[in-house]
Amino acid sequence: MSALSHSHLNSSTFVLTGVPGLENYSLWLSIPFSSIYAMVFLGNCMILHVIRTEPSLHQPMFYFLAMLAFTDLCMGLSTVHTVLGVLYGFMQEISLDFCIAQSYFIHGLSFMESSVLLAMAFDRYIAICNPLRYSSILTNDKIMKIGVAISCRSSLLIPPVIIHLKFLKYCRPHILSHSFCLHQDLIRMACSDIRFNSIYGLALVISNLLLDAVLIIISYIMILHTVLAIASPEERMKSLQTCVSHICAVLVFYIPIIGLTMVHRFGKHLSPLVHVLMGNIYILFPPLMNPIIYSIKTHQIRRRVQRLFSSKAI
Repeated sequence: MSALSHSHLNSSTFVLTGVPGLENYSLWLSIPFSSIYAMVFLGNCMILHVIRTEPSLHQPMFYFLAMLAFTDLCMGLSTVHTVLGVLYGFMQEISLDFCIAQSYFIHGLSFMESSVLLAMAFDRYIAICNPLRYSSILTNDKIMKIGVAISCRSSLLIPPVIIHLKFLKYCRPHILSHSFCLHQDLIRMACSDIRFNSIYGLALVISNLLLDAVLIIISYIMILHTVLAIASPEERMKSLQTCVSHICAVLVFYIPIIGLTMVHRFGKHLSPLVHVLMGNIYILFPPLMNPIIYSIKTHQIRRRVQRLFSSKAI
């Protein structure tokens, strides 16, 4: 490992890390990882297909769900070649330019997913707290504008900190903690001044992920206040059930991010296996679970998926 580290000190390539300690079992590990990626692609494509082909699902809630599925699909596409490439043994290194591009897509898609979850929380807030004006507030034109705003917010704020990675000098061993590239992983190997990346990166996290989380919590406090004012217990339960899928999606997204952040920040003494595990959970768990959550918890999606499979069986 020391010889490998020394050979990459002055190169522009970085070594991708598979599963530490289990290198001899990479081919076996590729089977569950390939299955997970297949489920990610099939599950999110199925959600997109169902929403596109079912006229009754052409509603604001499902338009936002389509945005979420598209984001999850792109997250899988942005990492599949390096994750499976390492396990199958045909990709052990990655160039700096490719690494920077991948980190841009991973972080940009994370911010996009956070923004979509916030938009979905706003949708639930309007549906429950102001149902009579729901259709007049969330028109197709408004949804399109929200989608454009989400795309701009996710793609235009990140380039300064990502492009700056190109101009850093990397004099520490070029060994990544994962089988994909993250901004925090690259600056860890830099020996240049990284204050801009640290400060700007922190500002991005606060203004995107943290702000979105706070606004989602506030929206659910207001939703809960409205629901508790409903006299009928049945109506209360019915209103809350429309939020279950979204709450699960929020937890599935934010818990891995918090876990990965804690590992990178305070887990330097932890086994490299923990870093790899948390990294893979971060990129794979939300795209894998969201289609399952919405297929099970949202009866309109569940009925349409059942009809889809029953028609194919016939």
